[in-house]
This record gives sequence, C-alpha cells and structure tokens, in this order.
Amino acid sequence: MNYVWAVNIVFSTLYSLLGVLVSHFILFAIIGIFAKKTFPKANKKLKYGVIIPARNEEAVVGSLIESIKKSSYPKDKLHVFLVAHNCSDKTAEIGRKMGVTVYEYDNPAERTMGYAFKYLFSKIAEDYGVENYDGFFIFNSDNIVSYDYFEKMNDAFVSENRESVVTSFRNSKNFGENALSAMYGLYFMYGCRFEARGRAVLGISTRVQGTGYLISSEIVKDGWKYVTLTEDWEFTADRVLMGSKITYCDEAVFYDEQPTKLGIMWRQRIRWARGHLLVFISRYFDILSFLFTPKRSVSIKQKLSVYDLSVNVLPIGIIGVGLAIFHFLSLLCCRVFGDYDVAWALRDYVGAYAISIGYSYATVTFSSIIITFLERKRIPRTRPLVMLTSILLWPLFVLLAVPCDIAALFGVGKVWEPIPHKSAVKIDDID
Repeated sequence: MNYVWAVNIVFSTLYSLLGVLVSHFILFAIIGIFAKKTFPKANKKLKYGVIIPARNEEAVVGSLIESIKKSSYPKDKLHVFLVAHNCSDKTAEIGRKMGVTVYEYDNPAERTMGYAFKYLFSKIAEDYGVENYDGFFIFNSDNIVSYDYFEKMNDAFVSENRESVVTSFRNSKNFGENALSAMYGLYFMYGCRFEARGRAVLGISTRVQGTGYLISSEIVKDGWKYVTLTEDWEFTADRVLMGSKITYCDEAVFYDEQPTKLGIMWRQRIRWARGHLLVFISRYFDILSFLFTPKRSVSIKQKLSVYDLSVNVLPIGIIGVGLAIFHFLSLLCCRVFGDYDVAWALRDYVGAYAISIGYSYATVTFSSIIITFLERKRIPRTRPLVMLTSILLWPLFVLLAVPCDIAALFGVGKVWEPIPHKSAVKIDDID
C-alpha cells in the first residue's frame, strides 16, 4: 500500500458513506413513480382560516383571493385573513375591496414572512379566537389555488384525524415564461413526485416547502414562533421531532410565481441556503439526540422520519466541497510521504472528479426528462425550445445549491429581501 493509493481509498470511502446516507431517496423516487397516497371523501366540511401574508403585492394578491372565492369549497367555511406587512402600495385596499379580513402591520425591523404570521395569528386569537377554526391554510400572496384544492385538502385532513400537517402539489403559474421559471417548476415537481409521494405512501413525514399547507388550529393556539429566513424548514424540523406527521396530498394543486431573472434567483437561493444552514446549526444536536437516545414509545416511522430529516438538513454541498479540498491537499503532500509524482497524483484526482461530475450531470438530466414525462399533464403549455433548454440546464440549477451553501456559510444572505411578483395569471387561465 502506498500513500496516494491510501488517500484515494480513504476519500472514496467517505464519499461512499455520504452516498449511503442519501440512498433512501432512491426508494422514495421509485415509489413516487408508481404509487401515491389517496384519501377518502370526507363526510364533513371543516371550518378553516386562510392566511395570506403580503408585502407590496398589489399586482398578484387579487388573483389569489379570486381563486379562493372561485373554489368549490363552501364559502362560509373559509375565512380569508390578509396581513399587509410593511406595505407601501394598495395591497390592503385591494384585500378590503374583495371582502377579506385585512390587518396592517408596519415594523421594518421584522421583515421575514414568519413575523407576518406571528402578528396575524395574534390578531386572529384576539379578535376571532384561534380555537374557532379547525385549521389554517398557509399561503403566499403570489399563490393561486385550483378549484378543488380545499376539497382535496379537507379530505386529507379529516382522514388524518385533524392531527397531521398536510402539504400539497406545488405547480408554477408562470412555468413556461422562460427557461429559468421552467427549471423552478421542475424543481418543485421533483420534490413532490420523487420525494413527498414516496414518504406519504410509507407513512413517514415529508417536509413543508414554502407555502401551500394546512395546519391544525391546535398548533397555533399559543401563537406562531417561526420567524427566521426559512420558517418552513424550522417548522418542519420541530413538527417531526415532536412526532407530528407531515403528510402529502398529491391531488391538491396550488400554483406560485417563479423568478425569471438570474439576479432574483440568486437572491432567493441564497436565502434558502442561509435559512437551511441556520436550521442545521440550531436543530441538529436535537436531531442526533433523538436518533441515538433509546425511546420505547417512538415508532419506527417516526424514527425514519427523523433520520430522513437529519439527512435533509445536512449541508451536503459544503461537506462535498470540503472533502474535495481535503482530498486535493492530501495529494499535494504525497512527496512528503514518499517519492511520488504530484502531477501524476493530481491527474488521477482531476480525472476521477471529472467522471463524477459527468455522471451526476447525466443522472440529473435523465431525472428531469422522467419528471417531465410523468407530470406532463400538469405542466402548463410551454414552448418546446424553452422546455428543452430547461431540461438541459436543470443540472446546473440543482448544482447551484453548492455555491449558495458556501456563500451562506460565509455570511451572505443574512438580511431578508422580498422577491418581486408581477404575474397576472388567474386560475381561469390554467385550471
């Protein structure tokens, strides 16, 4: 055994272990291709509050409210609450004209969407009583919902005895606007089809992705406490650790607007990465403690849910880059431990990583083709060239998570900034 050979074996083993950690995603994908969890028709229509936070969203908030009003669910069972959060436009005025309950909240120091939720739930508790609702739907102002969205979500919520958080299928209302918005659309479809569906079938928790989910009123009886850059990740981690299942309803479809410019995409992805890193730092000790502390009362499904969470919140990109750097540095030291040719050692290093990158590109491209085929009926009409471009570039979209993670590690993205929305698409245009 020589030094170079030993170094390569050590790092190959470490990469293999990293691969083993995420290997269960293959099972999720296979199940998601062939099966989905369905819910029986509920015999009762429950009463819900519909939560809409908005910051200068006069261009889009009316479309969401209109889609809610056009839904097939009984209107007396839906109470829409809009919080105009640090607004300087006509968002609040539009909400009032459309007959929803509007609160205005101005505090420049509290900018994230979580603060809007926190304020709004406190006002609902004060003026209406949180307990007077069976649950609350969480949306963003750029969302719109399909006609039967609330019907399908109510079926799932009742079937789960009103205990589970229920997420839904996230589609894009501007999917075909350009290749970037189409890549976002593929990204969320991938998460729903290849991850959430498999988890739901197996009975383990999925995760909340942004908005488009339903929670029990019991969860917010003492208010909302998640106010970081990515409150959805924080909320997911706590619910899973507490043993509260997060399930997925594939038949309930909502739509949101995706960025169409690279600068806005970068800003959003950095925010995701920063929030993801904060959840890793703040929750990972609790996750490991749960996994390695014997608990007789914990079911196998909850253990699997927490394990899946532990992998989801790992900064895989940072770990991978770190291993590559240490591998490189170790090979640079080969002359110290024997008469080895550094150039020869690094040539093999570069070759191995080039093959790995090529294989990854091919695999991710293939997965984008599969998801496009499987979800073709849900993909809005898109020009062939835009669709082809999005498929070929999608691996780069996925790979962007790595530089975003690294930038977030070094402090980029500490300040929350809103993502502008302008799409005037209405539910009648796509559903």
